[in-house]
Amino acid sequence: MNIMMNTSNPKTATAVEWLYGYICEIALDNENAERLKWLYEQAKAIEKQQILNAHLTGLIHPLEKEATSQAQDYYNENYY
Repeated sequence: MNIMMNTSNPKTATAVEWLYGYICEIALDNENAERLKWLYEQAKAIEKQQILNAHLTGLIHPLEKEATSQAQDYYNENYY
């Protein structure tokens, strides 16, 4: 499996995919190829979770800030 960075659309390759593509160009015996594939799958899973977490943080943080502001306004208008 040789995954190379798509130069026409570089956003399609993650850093892990890009690195894996270049590493696969090195001649590997079967034992090392299987190990590399396992490491690649583990790295992809970690990278996916990091990307999802970063995206969710970017979505949630502004909402938390707005919700906190609204709650403070509600308190000040009704109880202060």
